Amino acid sequence: MAPSMDLTLQFVPHNEIESLSSLGRIKKLLHLVKEDKIILLEGRLKREEETELIKATMEQIDEEFRGVEIGVFYSDQNYGDILKKIRATFVNMLMGDRIGLTVIGPASIIKEIKRDPSRFQLLAQAPKASKRKAKAKRRR
Repeated sequence: MAPSMDLTLQFVPHNEIESLSSLGRIKKLLHLVKEDKIILLEGRLKREEETELIKATMEQIDEEFRGVEIGVFYSDQNYGDILKKIRATFVNMLMGDRIGLTVIGPASIIKEIKRDPSRFQLLAQAPKASKRKAKAKRRR
C-alpha cells in the first residue's frame, strides 16, 4: 500500500493576525506555508504585505521550498442600485481587510488558482515527502 499524502488546509481568522506587525504577519504565514499547509486567511493582506511576503519567499527558495502561490477573493460585483453600493461601501469601511478570503500555499503543492466572479478553483497535488521529513522518519 502506498503511503498516504495528505493536504492540510489551515484556516487563519483575521483576529489571529490583526494585532501582529506586518513583519509578524509575514513570518507567521510563511512559517505555515513552509510546513506544506495551504492557508485560508480570513480577509486579505495589505498590498505592501503581499509584496513583502513574495520578497521574503524569494529569499528563501531552495530545493525544499519552491515559493508560494497567492489568490485573493472578494466580491467586486456591480451592486446595481445605489443603496446597495452605499451599504457595501460602509461595510468595507468598517471591516477593511477582513472582507474576502486569501489562499496562500506552497508552489510545490498549489499548481494553479483560478478566480471568476462567483467561485475560485484550486488545483493542488499532495506534497511529496521532503528529504528533511524522510530523514526524520528514518531516525525514529
